[in-house]
Amino acid sequence: MINIIVNGCNGTMGQVLCNEIIKKNEMNIIAGIDKNIDKYNNTFPVYKDILDINKAADVIIDFSNPFYLNNLLDYSKKNNTPLVIATTGFSETELNKIRKFSTYIPMFLSYNMSLGINALLRMLKKGTNILSTFDIEIIEKHHNKKIDAPSGTALMIANTINSQLNNSKKYVYNRYSNKSQRKKDELGIHSIRGGNIIGEHTVIFAGEDEIIEIKHSANSKKIFAKGSLVAAQFLIDKKPALYTMDDLFNN
Repeated sequence: MINIIVNGCNGTMGQVLCNEIIKKNEMNIIAGIDKNIDKYNNTFPVYKDILDINKAADVIIDFSNPFYLNNLLDYSKKNNTPLVIATTGFSETELNKIRKFSTYIPMFLSYNMSLGINALLRMLKKGTNILSTFDIEIIEKHHNKKIDAPSGTALMIANTINSQLNNSKKYVYNRYSNKSQRKKDELGIHSIRGGNIIGEHTVIFAGEDEIIEIKHSANSKKIFAKGSLVAAQFLIDKKPALYTMDDLFNN
């Protein structure tokens, strides 16, 4: 039995995750963390602060926001508990702190827990090498309640592409005030917010007389929950390090 703490358990994504865990005989939620502790009638105790928990867990899964990071890392280190981070919107300072703490505890970080998105990233590595002379643009669409823009996934896609091009591309987020012609070293990233779009990411390779588009659409938030559970299982008994989907796929 894998005992899990869910950080952000009463959020939209947290509830999807909890429902997926409840379906599994080999997994159990021993506690949840959320600022709104009484929002739902959960079958497990909910705390406002992870430092208030005195139970042992096998792994923590975090679907919340960067506000909770410090206590999350402190608890994980103190209790030697592996941590899956599925939260986005971290600053570079916060990412550096995650990297530092991964020398003490096994941690899994991905801006998108979808197995499909991470398969797309693998395809992009090869496609970018083949189409390196094409203009490249990224369009991401999400629901109207999403706070960060561009999405963490869009940045992950951009970084994957740029890494194949010796980081020669400059990210351009808004051309409204730019009246000049598109430069070859640009990589455009465009954000759309509306309705209840779960998540859609399109990469456009535009060349002379031909266009190639690679697209991923999320039809349900369940894909992110399921991916995080695969990551949680992967972390069990791992040595301290910062793991990603590449490590999971290569396992």
